[in-house]
Amino acid sequence: MQNQIQLYDTQIRQDEQGRFCLNDLHRASGGNPIHAPSQFLRLKGTKDFVQVLDSHNANMHSALEIINGGMNQGCYADEKIVYKYAAWISPEFEVKVYETFDKVVKGELNQKPTALIPQSFSEALMLAAQLQAEKEHNAPKVAFVDHYVEVGTSKSFRETAKILKIPERALVNRLVEDKYLYRQSGVLLPYQSAHTKDLFTVKTGT
Repeated sequence: MQNQIQLYDTQIRQDEQGRFCLNDLHRASGGNPIHAPSQFLRLKGTKDFVQVLDSHNANMHSALEIINGGMNQGCYADEKIVYKYAAWISPEFEVKVYETFDKVVKGELNQKPTALIPQSFSEALMLAAQLQAEKEHNAPKVAFVDHYVEVGTSKSFRETAKILKIPERALVNRLVEDKYLYRQSGVLLPYQSAHTKDLFTVKTGT
């Protein structure tokens, strides 16, 4: 089971091979466009570093993987690349990354574990019951999404989730986690910030 590392208020995702999402690190560092992973990865020094890591990699997994599309899209990199990326951004961020990763390894941080896949029929039944209870609990919020909020060109969250081929709840949770939406009195509202103002339309009628 992998641990989700949190830097400031940002969860750092991992893929199945344990590589870390550089896009999440970029967001945690402040999101300055000049520090985007694409800028870092086009550097000759970075390319040479990745090539050397791959040549020494015994598990046959590339030190760098880029996923295009879906909820898990992004650049996923080996821990050594993470440190190099953090150092490239700033000394302060480099120290923060070193300290956080070190504490996780030593078990000094209580990070949230990723969800486990049911290993038996009884576990699957328990998970199904839990999901049903959560569905009933979140019914008012889902109703708000359907009737009051549109995304983009008249697309509801449900329609958008179908287009992306992901669960609607996963889409909403990710938007909340990434600070695009927030919950107020049981309903979802968009943040009025520069990076979200053109993404959402809040309906005023039924």
